[in-house]
Amino acid sequence: MDAVPARARVYVAGVVLAVLVCLSPLPRWHTPWWVMLLLAGLYAGSELVARSRSVGTCYPVLLAGAFLLPPPAAALVVLPGALLSPVAQRPFTLRRVWRAGHLTLAVWAAARVHWELGGRDAVAAPDLPYALVPAGAAVLAFCLVLTLLDGGILALADRTPVGRAWRGQFSRSLAPIAVHGLAGLMMAVLWRSPYGPVAALLVLLPMCVAWWAFAQYHRERAAHRATIRALVQAVDIKDGYTRGHSERVGRASMMIARELGMDDERVETLRFAGILHDVGKLGVPTRLLRKDGPLTPEERRVIELHPEYGHEMVRGIRFLGEARAAVLHHHERLDGSGYPYGLAGDRIPESARVVAVADAFDAMTSTRSYSRARPVAAAVEELQRCAGAQFDPRMVGALVRALGCDGWRPAVTADGTPAPALPGDTPAPSLSGGAIPARGEDARDSVGRGAP
Repeated sequence: MDAVPARARVYVAGVVLAVLVCLSPLPRWHTPWWVMLLLAGLYAGSELVARSRSVGTCYPVLLAGAFLLPPPAAALVVLPGALLSPVAQRPFTLRRVWRAGHLTLAVWAAARVHWELGGRDAVAAPDLPYALVPAGAAVLAFCLVLTLLDGGILALADRTPVGRAWRGQFSRSLAPIAVHGLAGLMMAVLWRSPYGPVAALLVLLPMCVAWWAFAQYHRERAAHRATIRALVQAVDIKDGYTRGHSERVGRASMMIARELGMDDERVETLRFAGILHDVGKLGVPTRLLRKDGPLTPEERRVIELHPEYGHEMVRGIRFLGEARAAVLHHHERLDGSGYPYGLAGDRIPESARVVAVADAFDAMTSTRSYSRARPVAAAVEELQRCAGAQFDPRMVGALVRALGCDGWRPAVTADGTPAPALPGDTPAPSLSGGAIPARGEDARDSVGRGAP
């Protein structure tokens, strides 16, 4: 959202207007101001801590406000913390306004649903079995509003395809928000009990432990990404012809994995596999990687060792999981004519079959020292022609469907020049283009120029 499109700014302005409408009846409600101010301060403090530790938003406090306060007052709890807490990217003000606006509407919706279903009286009684019903409905409303608004901003600001902007968001967020909702309900019940707010705050202790654990996990993930980034940068420095290739293969692998319906963790693993598939080139002499002429049979055999070199480099990195097999086997072919081990059919790991298609597709659609980028449609046609012999037809079909939805807009070419406007910016299968030989990732592998 660095350069936010005008339509996204209009969308944010619409959200702000909706917030003002929701808050306007506040003077007509009987509002326990001290409760609202205490929750607002608690949320602001927890938000500052959470943002500094990169552990997300403190939903239990917001949902406790939705269970304790009238809808306008509950919505008002959001504003100080959301508007004052730091943001990492520009434009800072717009990002703060957006975060405050969409959270305010979600809390207002949750509080309204909870109020209409008699949840406030159930919390005050407390009627615990019945109190779960309005609380559950409020959590659903909260999650639904967040999903709808987040999908809208993704489609407008980040240009995410409409079909993908909302896909899976609700199902992924419902479980963690439900846990936060249960903690918020416990806070609300204890707040209304004879033990008062102090007892309610004790509910946050296990949540703080969970946040700490999540922060540790987040830091570990950041270290993983830094490791991968360092390896890829080393490859790019050594082989300038394929600069940006690893990231693009990672992106294409992720598109295939998503289209196949893989879960988020496996999609991330396949992205790592695509990014690291060529890390073994660090073990190949630079003169061979940068050689412009045909390779001799001996030189080709040296090049064909790069998957094994890469596997040796990453096999001790446990978080990569099946990505390690993709690094080793991404040059195997379905008919058994690939390398390094000549595996065929289902003996080739699924992750390697995904990366093989992503690798060949990017090679055909990227500008190299010896060839210009070809149209996306031509690359698709060649992948389909080679499906069943060189590539897994299921992976090819998944990539074609993903390209039809998302298009293809590579930002970096091998020579570092701006990428040409590719037909893949529109659905690729309908485009024209002549067939070309299906290459591997560059001219220096067994399926590239000069190969038998």
